[in-house]
Amino acid sequence: MVETPGDKLLKQVEVVLRSEPRIGFARHPVKVTCADGVVTLEGDVKDIAAKKLALELAASVPGITGIVDRLRVAPALRMGDGQIRDHIRDAILEEPVFENCGLRVRLDSNWQTVRAPNAVPHPSIDVSIAEGVVTLDGQVGSLSHKCLAGALAWWVPGTRDVINGLEVAPPQEADDAEINEAVRLVLEKDPLINAINIRVTTKNSVVTLDGVAVNEGEKEAAEIDAWCGFGVNRVINRLELRQEL
Repeated sequence: MVETPGDKLLKQVEVVLRSEPRIGFARHPVKVTCADGVVTLEGDVKDIAAKKLALELAASVPGITGIVDRLRVAPALRMGDGQIRDHIRDAILEEPVFENCGLRVRLDSNWQTVRAPNAVPHPSIDVSIAEGVVTLDGQVGSLSHKCLAGALAWWVPGTRDVINGLEVAPPQEADDAEINEAVRLVLEKDPLINAINIRVTTKNSVVTLDGVAVNEGEKEAAEIDAWCGFGVNRVINRLELRQEL
C-alpha cells in the first residue's frame, strides 16, 4: 500500500507528540487525523500544559496548514455543568479585581444577571458551560484581567476546557510586557503558590519561571498558571525544589 502525504504527516505529528514527556502520550493517547494538511487532535490530556504543547508541536510539523483542537483536559474531579458554573460564578464574585465587573451566567437557554457592571465602559463577563467546556464572553479592561478570568475557570477541578472569548477594551496587544504582567497576576492570585519566590520573564512569547517551589505540586501548578496567559507560546519551568524552613 502506497503511503500518502497525509499518512506521512500523521506519522510525523505522532512522533513529535510522543517525544514530549509532558503530553504523556502513552497514558493519554491523542487521536490524530489529517485531511488536506489540516490536522485534528482529539482526546483527553493531563492538563492545560499538555494541551497547549500538543497543539504547538503539531503545528510545528512542516506541511501542516491548520489545526482543529478537540483536546479536552481529563477532569481532576467529575462535576456537572451546574457545579462548574457555580464555582466560577463565586470565584469571579469574590475576586477583588472584578468587583466593578458585571456578571451573567447561562442557565439552560436563559441568561441570569448575577451582578450589573459598576464602571465605565461597563466591563462584564458572560459564563456558559457545556459538557465541562467553559466559554467566557464579554469585555474586560486589560489582558491581565482576561487571563485571570480564564485561570479562575481552569482552577475549577471539573473544567475540561476554557474558550476565552473575552474582549479587552481598550484593545491591548499580547506583547511580552503584557504577557509577563498577566502571568504574574495569575501566579499572585493562585492560593496554591507562593508567588514571591517566583520570577517571571517573557521573551518572544516564551515565559520562563525561575525561583523556588516547595514541592512538585507547586512547581507544576506554577507552570499550568503560566500557560493560562493569553499569547503564551511556551513555558520554561526552571523552578528549583526547596523545602521551606
